[in-house]
Formats: sequence, C-alpha cells, structure tokens
Amino acid sequence: MTDTAAKTLSVVRGFRFEPGHPPRLTVVDQRALPHTLKEISIDGVERAVDAIRALQVRGAPAIAIVAAYALQLEIERSPETDARKLAELAGRYVDRLNSSRPTAVNLGNAMQQFRLLIARFQNEDRPIAWLRESIAALAGELAEADEEICQTLGRLGSELIPRGARILTHCNTGALATAGIGTALAALFTAGMQGKGIRVYATETRPLLQGARLTTWELQRAGIDTALITDSMAAHVLSSGRIDLVMVGADRIVANGDTANKIGTLGIALAAHHYGVPFYVVAPSTTLDFALASGDAIPIEERTADEVRGFGGQAVSPLDVPVYNPAFDVTPGDLITAIVTEKGIHRGPYDFSPRGT
Repeated sequence: MTDTAAKTLSVVRGFRFEPGHPPRLTVVDQRALPHTLKEISIDGVERAVDAIRALQVRGAPAIAIVAAYALQLEIERSPETDARKLAELAGRYVDRLNSSRPTAVNLGNAMQQFRLLIARFQNEDRPIAWLRESIAALAGELAEADEEICQTLGRLGSELIPRGARILTHCNTGALATAGIGTALAALFTAGMQGKGIRVYATETRPLLQGARLTTWELQRAGIDTALITDSMAAHVLSSGRIDLVMVGADRIVANGDTANKIGTLGIALAAHHYGVPFYVVAPSTTLDFALASGDAIPIEERTADEVRGFGGQAVSPLDVPVYNPAFDVTPGDLITAIVTEKGIHRGPYDFSPRGT
C-alpha cells in the first residue's frame, strides 16, 4: 500500500481495492499501528461494518469508500437473478453500511448516491448487469475523486502555511483516512515537500490515541519535524507562543460552518481564538452537510466505556466507574479562521447552503 506517485512522498494508504475475479478489498488495521503494519481482508458488508465500528478503518473519506467497495463485493457475488429482489438486497446493504457510524457525513453522502442509482435501476427497468456494473463504477469514481481532492486540499492548504511555521494538529487526517494523501495532513505533507521547514505538534488524541499512534507515524515517515503532546497540553502550547496556526480535518461541516471533528477539537479552537492563533479546517466538499443549518443538529456518536477505562487491554481506572465517551464535538463556525475545500479557501461568515454555494 505504499504509493510514491505523489512526487517524493511515500505514504501508506488505509485500504486497497484490486479489481479481478474475484475482486479483493484489504484495509490496514489501524488499531495495530504504529508498531505493526497489518492488513485485513474485507469480504463484504458485515465485515466492513465491523471494521468501521472497531476503527480498523477510520477517517470520514476512507469509511465512505471502503463501504462503497464492500457494497460492490456483495452485489457482484450475489447469485440473485430477480431484478426486484437484487435491488431490495442492495438497498438493505446500503442502509446497513450507512448505520455503521453516524457523525461522519461522507458515508451518508456516498450511500445516498447508491440509493439514487438503485432507484434508477428500478424505475428504468434496467438489466441486472447494469446494476452490478454501475455500482462498481460509482465505487471507483468515489475513490478516484477523493484521491484527486486530497491533492488539491494539499495545495490549497499549504498556501496558508508560511515557511518555518509551527503547526498544531489533532487526531489523524492523513493517507490512512482517505483514498489519497489526506486532508489537513495533505497540507502539511505538501508544505514539507515544498521545503518550508515546518514543525508539527500532534496531540495524542485520547481515548484511542489516533494522533500518537497514526499522525506521528505518518509525519515521521514523511520526514516532517514532529513533536507529540498530550491533549491537555494544547492550551499551554497555544498560550506560550509555540504555535503559529492550527490545522485540523472534519467529519461534518454544516451550512453555517459549524464543524464536527474528533473530541477535543472544540477546546483547541477556543484556546486558539483566545490567543489569536489562526484555526483552519481542511476537508473535502463531501464533508459538507447542506441539510443542517447549524451544528446543534449534528448527531454525536457515543462509544463504549471501555475505550476510556483502559487501553491496549490494560485498565487505567476502576472497572465500574461510569463513563461518558462522545467521539466528536462541534466547533462553531465563528471560531474557524478559514475552511479549505477542494473548491477553494472559504472565510466566514460561512454559508454552505445550496443558496450560498
């Protein structure tokens, strides 16, 4: 899964799809990183749902594309010869995949495209081969589009990064989370390739340590000067003049610019605003949710208590202590200096409604 096509940058992609008879879908088990680079096979929808929920595959763009390929695998191998029944089966698979994680909107946007395709198949009385071929084509298009978008995000995001910048980032937004070189990390990778001499402070990102395990690993592989900090240090480094800008990704951006991202992002944004440090969000337009007017309506996934009570099989708290474990928080748009999508660099006040875009 190493790719060297992007200039001199070598990245490890979070998944790989190989067309053929039969096609194969493999993902990097992100729970095993950074010490073990382990690939697992995804043989269909249920395995994909399990992998997404277990965070073996994660990152909003990657989740959507892995789900798309899993749907393709199921429909291609289905022995069903009745068009109506195959359409119903495909619809159930789409619903099942869409339920795997509620906050990241990329998945919902992708699954809606498949719903429209299935409806067209039913309404136009197309042959079964058309449905199979169209699902495969759409899955491939989603992956190709995301790869191109990541390159554009890297180019646009790097325009916001001055030479010698010291940058704070949170969670993981690199190649592991997309079909390309990443979103926010794409900008950092690009700045690194441009010889800007940046230094990145990466938060560990509790409770599952995506920053410590994944982001530092990706940045070091890219040859970027990197320092790991605990989440609770973020306000201190912002207050002490060590940070020139913050750059993060997003799981959902609604019409007014309110942005859902990994839990802890809001606290960083508040501290950055207080200390006058620019706070940038870098995400593909597939992360935009035109239907929601504000972040108040974003569903926030809550995960299991055991993720907080311990790590790596080792308990760090009383086993029966009650836990509140939201996976995401929402940063108001007025705390965000600019939102970068592949369509450009957007500055507030934001209006990502269909009228505004």
